[in-house]
Amino acid sequence: MAGTIDDVKSVLASVLGIEDRVDSLTPQTELFGALPELDSMAVVELVVALEQKFGVKFDDDEVTGEVFETLGSLAALIDAKRS
Repeated sequence: MAGTIDDVKSVLASVLGIEDRVDSLTPQTELFGALPELDSMAVVELVVALEQKFGVKFDDDEVTGEVFETLGSLAALIDAKRS
């Protein structure tokens, strides 16, 4: 999962324009509601970018507050979808 975390971090930083803070992101970093850049429109952009990067498809019912709670929870869903 460490590789997935790094890749998700990279996509997140790129989509949100926070490349200067990417090193401060950890699996425990809170996302939705904690990062002001991650609003509802940014979530849509992030989902599309993650689907392209990882070759997965998010179902509408998977785009939830719990999945976007932390970097780790988001990476865990991607790992689950890839296996």
